[in-house]
Amino acid sequence: MLGSVQGLEQPSLFGRAELRVDTRFSAARRIPLRAGAWVEYAPGWLEGHEWLFEHLRRTTRWRAKQRPMYERIVHVPRLLAAVPDHGPGHPILWTCARLLSARYGFDLSSISMAYYRDGNDSVAPHGDRLGRRANDAVVAIVAVGERRTLRLNPREGGPGLSFQVGWGDLFVMGGTCQRTYLHGIPKAKRAGPRISIQYRPAGYRDAARDEAPRFLW
Repeated sequence: MLGSVQGLEQPSLFGRAELRVDTRFSAARRIPLRAGAWVEYAPGWLEGHEWLFEHLRRTTRWRAKQRPMYERIVHVPRLLAAVPDHGPGHPILWTCARLLSARYGFDLSSISMAYYRDGNDSVAPHGDRLGRRANDAVVAIVAVGERRTLRLNPREGGPGLSFQVGWGDLFVMGGTCQRTYLHGIPKAKRAGPRISIQYRPAGYRDAARDEAPRFLW
């Protein structure tokens, strides 16, 4: 059963769309992994994701970034932004931060976003810096827009897992996951646009907050 977040009814092209989150996390399923890592997946955790996707797409100053690779500079194949640094976001983002912080025991108030425009946008397998020396680190993702495949593979090799994440789904990585596993979004032949809203511990500075950006709008 979804718990309504009061005061977040929004106008839409089809009448009025109410943003709602599952305050009870009733659909959440935790999956234990190797070496103290775990993930939790809650499909459809946020209702009204189509409206929120379009709102964030329009109101955010998305940044195109570059990075060195093999002695040359390449474009990062997705757009990045931080909230509130590069746009107002939306009150529902802070509501989610409070709910996630209470559930997972970390102050998950550092919010950044990645905009995957189509199947050519991707992120290579990686582990977040915040968990490289920690036995307990939490990163939560709320994905709005179309679903994309999220791959999760053990660093030391072996079978991995795949999740389809979008449509308001919640995906959380915890324990040693950032140190012992690699996660990524591979390119896809056909994929619609998607925004990944990422929650990390307060004060964490990720790529979305790095200097020398190029704003697209």
